[in-house]
Amino acid sequence: MIALLWIGFIVFVLVMLALDLFVVNRKPHVINVRAALGWTGVCIVMALAFNVAVYYIYEHDWLGIGSKFAVINLPDPPALGPGETPPADAEPPKLRIPTGQGKRAATEFFTGWLIEYSLSMDNIFVIALIFAHFQVPTRFQHRVLFWGILGALVLRGIMIGLGAVLVANFEWVLYIFGVILVYTGVKLVTQKEEDFDPEHGWVLRMARRLLPISRGISAERFTARIDGKLFFTPLFIVLLVVETTDVVFAIDSIPAIFGITRDPFLVFTSNIFAIMGLRSLYFALAALMDKFKFVKFSLAFILAFVGVKMMLEGVHRLRPVSARLFGEVPGWLDWLPTEQVHIASGVSLGIIAAALTVGVGTSVVLSRRKAQARRPELNDEPTE
Repeated sequence: MIALLWIGFIVFVLVMLALDLFVVNRKPHVINVRAALGWTGVCIVMALAFNVAVYYIYEHDWLGIGSKFAVINLPDPPALGPGETPPADAEPPKLRIPTGQGKRAATEFFTGWLIEYSLSMDNIFVIALIFAHFQVPTRFQHRVLFWGILGALVLRGIMIGLGAVLVANFEWVLYIFGVILVYTGVKLVTQKEEDFDPEHGWVLRMARRLLPISRGISAERFTARIDGKLFFTPLFIVLLVVETTDVVFAIDSIPAIFGITRDPFLVFTSNIFAIMGLRSLYFALAALMDKFKFVKFSLAFILAFVGVKMMLEGVHRLRPVSARLFGEVPGWLDWLPTEQVHIASGVSLGIIAAALTVGVGTSVVLSRRKAQARRPELNDEPTE
């Protein structure tokens, strides 16, 4: 029955994409900042409305999804010495499915969506560099972003599915995700913006070596026939680079959402709503990215925070492991907690929202001061 929720959501996404392609943006045109801000607002309202739906779906356990993905923390088995095995008549821990999962699910969906939407700002900057590098006309950028996002939906769906399977069967994968997030957060701060060069990508080199490519971007088509032969246009090459870039960003962002929730439906839907709003957010912010330079520090902090959170939630398991290895917990590991260190979803949301507020607020204040400093002072003009 839960499959009905998945099918319904996917149908909804396909309908929205069809309306975008065949009705709203049927012809190539330049999307101005005002229109982009309007569509960004629409995407945000849609995500918030779906968040309300998530609350009621999980609160009332529609189609059994609330109980299936309820958060259940089983007690750790007692520490066993070397060679010891649990008694054969030992009773397994009794499962108690908590009720009323609406608040938990809604908080996790919103937190995951907020993380993904925030990380999109860094993605926007890279996409702007790609378009500038390949000199893509503004009126054709929407088409590249549309098909790029459509491909991203498919690729991210596959990656989320694989991630959910790995997390469900190999819990230690979460520690790897945590290390990846901390490393990415550090790299986001230390890496210079000039380091990105689309020409260095292996996908671009392979495409130019294997595919017949026409010259010049003169239309919105990805293929063209020249003298009866099929050629790929430079616009298709740009699409490949954008898709490859999104996969790289997904490797960072998807583990971050798994750090908030392990419910694949919440991971998938929050990710998709954020990606659907990426296109309008690009046209709204691409020209203003230099005014939000401090946001990357907020994003780095968020990635590192989620990574540490993922690792802390499993650190208590090291105590029984060390007892099995050494016969007892060594003195230098007495600091290990006996119970799971759990950071509540509401606390995580508050920390992430505060980090974003500080980053955006600092960027806005300093950019205004910088702009005011550049203005000529009227009082300094010479008077006769």
